[in-house]
Amino acid sequence: MVYFYNNYLERDILHVDMNSFYVSVELRDRPEEMKKAVAVGGDEENRHGIILAKTPLAKKYGVKTGEPIWQAKKKCPDLVILPPHYDKYIDISKRAHRIYYSYTNQVEPFGMDECFLDVTGSRKLFGDGHEIGEKIKNRVREELKVTVSVGRSFNKVFAKLASDEAGHDEIFEISRDNFREIVWSLEVDEMIMIGSRTKRKLNKINVYTLGDLAKTETKVLKNLLGINGVKLKNWANGYDDSNVLDYYAQIPIKTIGRSITCSEDLLNECEVRAVIQKLSQDISKRLIENKFLARGIHIGYRNHDILSFGYDRLLDYPTNSSIEITNLAMKVLREEGELENRMRAIYIRAINLVPDNYSVQTDFFKDIYAHEKSLKLESAIYSIRKRYGNDAITYASLLGDIKMPDDGREMVIMPHSFFMNV
Repeated sequence: MVYFYNNYLERDILHVDMNSFYVSVELRDRPEEMKKAVAVGGDEENRHGIILAKTPLAKKYGVKTGEPIWQAKKKCPDLVILPPHYDKYIDISKRAHRIYYSYTNQVEPFGMDECFLDVTGSRKLFGDGHEIGEKIKNRVREELKVTVSVGRSFNKVFAKLASDEAGHDEIFEISRDNFREIVWSLEVDEMIMIGSRTKRKLNKINVYTLGDLAKTETKVLKNLLGINGVKLKNWANGYDDSNVLDYYAQIPIKTIGRSITCSEDLLNECEVRAVIQKLSQDISKRLIENKFLARGIHIGYRNHDILSFGYDRLLDYPTNSSIEITNLAMKVLREEGELENRMRAIYIRAINLVPDNYSVQTDFFKDIYAHEKSLKLESAIYSIRKRYGNDAITYASLLGDIKMPDDGREMVIMPHSFFMNV
């Protein structure tokens, strides 16, 4: 593969990341806490509450995002715990986006507090990427009273790496001339989409840094990680031509998913099923509204040690039924022995989507009548809820406390991006 670049074609990509986002938003109204070790977390009286975000000072004490509050308090007895206010975070996120859009319409959210910006076409109006980054950084600080780190580079992957290297309220740049000196010395999992599992596989073949990854034979990486191994090598060598999605572009739906961090660990199969059933109902609603059926699911969870596990499985028939999605998810977790583990967060995604008029090939060994009954039931439930509200009808298993938070965090749905799970 050959890449041609010149000054005219070289892209100017920014990655803007709001610093310690939840904590920064909370501290705007609490200036007296600014110099203390502060974290945002669940109910401090509840031993099952977890740390959602923390200040750099709290981080120095060893406080980690996702750990139980009682554990964080052991490390830092004076840690100040503030409750989360998701409505505030969503408001600040939207206001930040409006600032970004005033410089370019090529803005791609990557979570609530991060965005990619392609400012290549804005340079004649506002200056180069560094100047635009300075303008954005200053406006966010002055108008929103929070700070951002800005990464600038010639592609999205390196722009994200650059913002990770930038300090609070700073800009860091990775150019085509210096990326080998900066990027190749970093540990391999510093690059986006390389998680602990992929890192372990790479370490086994003596790939420890991004420089090692960039120099490893393509055939070796393809055998180890499939086509994603080739993609990761290209990224480490600076070859990423993925676009920053235009604000006005219609993004094709490829998957539909939901996730939730529970208010407490899920301790048994009944508790897990209730949460999965609730998430599946939301997925079913969106499948019906977008006229899709799912041919498979991805089910995963994060345990109380913040380790993540996930599995893909095909459904017997394409479906929008929350019952069929739930049943398959539970079957997978049961077969993999995961139901014996304490779960803190669960995520489920409908994958391999097809139009809802998709022609089904009947399988003699699989009960098509039960499947059709499930589809009719889901359609009836959807119609009732659309007319009378979501509370008009529900499953008995979802009555009572199912350990799903009601503090607003369920409003936060992460957007789809170009990055694939590796």
